[in-house]
Amino acid sequence: MRHFFDLLIIGGGPIGMSCAIEAQKAGLSYVIIEKGCLVNSLYNYPANMTFFSTSEKLEIGGVPFVSNNIKPTRAEALEYYRRVADKFDLNLRLFEKVEGTKNEAGKYLIQTDKAEYLAENVIVSTGFYDLPNLMNIPGEDLPKVRHYYKDPHFYARQKLVIIGANNSSVDAALETYRKGADVTMVIRTEQVGERVKYWVRPDIVNRILEGSIKAYFNSNLRSVRKHEVEIETPEGRITIANDFVLAMTGYKPDFTFLKKLGIRLSGHDLQLPEHDPKTMETNIKGIYLAGVVCGGMNTHKWFIENSREHGERIVKSIQSSVKK
Repeated sequence: MRHFFDLLIIGGGPIGMSCAIEAQKAGLSYVIIEKGCLVNSLYNYPANMTFFSTSEKLEIGGVPFVSNNIKPTRAEALEYYRRVADKFDLNLRLFEKVEGTKNEAGKYLIQTDKAEYLAENVIVSTGFYDLPNLMNIPGEDLPKVRHYYKDPHFYARQKLVIIGANNSSVDAALETYRKGADVTMVIRTEQVGERVKYWVRPDIVNRILEGSIKAYFNSNLRSVRKHEVEIETPEGRITIANDFVLAMTGYKPDFTFLKKLGIRLSGHDLQLPEHDPKTMETNIKGIYLAGVVCGGMNTHKWFIENSREHGERIVKSIQSSVKK
């Protein structure tokens, strides 16, 4: 059985939700397809995470976001977006994965693991959190190596190596250290990242200076073995005992999916998806992009606060094309 909609939105994060709200306001029929839970990426953030943005910058649909402090926590964000979904009674299909798309008589046939949908227009708002940037080193496939960090208790009394020196790495290092982990950071540059939250950066710098957290700067992890790791440092290669590795090496959009849709990517390193910034329409008529996926590998360009207006641009574009 096929379901027909004016607009099908792939991705049930804050930006996908904001696109749905704009479609609803315009009287367009729509559906959101999300392969995980509501705001799945936010759900998979570290349990104790605090946002860099203030709560009003995370608001969508004109619904106030009230948090206990200026900068909300992950738990508060999950509560907020659940309430937004309920307020607008959004048409959501959760835990449903898109398996294929194709053009059928000028419309788009979207096949999922549960149903088939026919849509006049498609928005891709899939974020970037599902595919980690791999180190491509021996031993990276061992169970002890993880690209996602959830809770510090798991690493208590363990020898933990953390790769990276930006917000996710620093948060993991400080939290696990304070739960009793023996933490070593491997940092490819000469200092802790400049984009680290300003109220956190002094903490990690001081912990490294006092030796509570060990850090190897201008260094890279070269191999992982069952009970140890090998690190390339300016003084040469060293081997240290190790129980777990947190490779906080960043994430990237699903470029394979974009290519299957026919969206052109430019820039060998950046992999920028082609789209009109005024309408968010890609080189494929009727297929739009919204949110962080627009930046390709530049995943620090788009955030909730500066891409929540993408839905408004897209809906205006759809309406204008209908009038023509």
